[in-house]
Amino acid sequence: MAKSQARYSAEFREQMVELVRAGRSPHELAEEFEPSAQTIRNWYYQAERDAGNRSDGLSSEEQAELRRLRQENRQLREER
Repeated sequence: MAKSQARYSAEFREQMVELVRAGRSPHELAEEFEPSAQTIRNWYYQAERDAGNRSDGLSSEEQAELRRLRQENRQLREER
């Protein structure tokens, strides 16, 4: 199953994260902009993981490595 392209640019996501860091709530931002409050919250939490401020999940780099390894594993199984 292929994932669709990101709907929001990386710059937009970063702007939302910075606004949350500046004290705006995800709910408030969701009313002003299109993404849902949960989406903005997810972006914020992921940015915090990437910065090393949270340890409740994988960083973006770790997620990318896991995707690559799973793909490599799938390919090796098919070749075998």
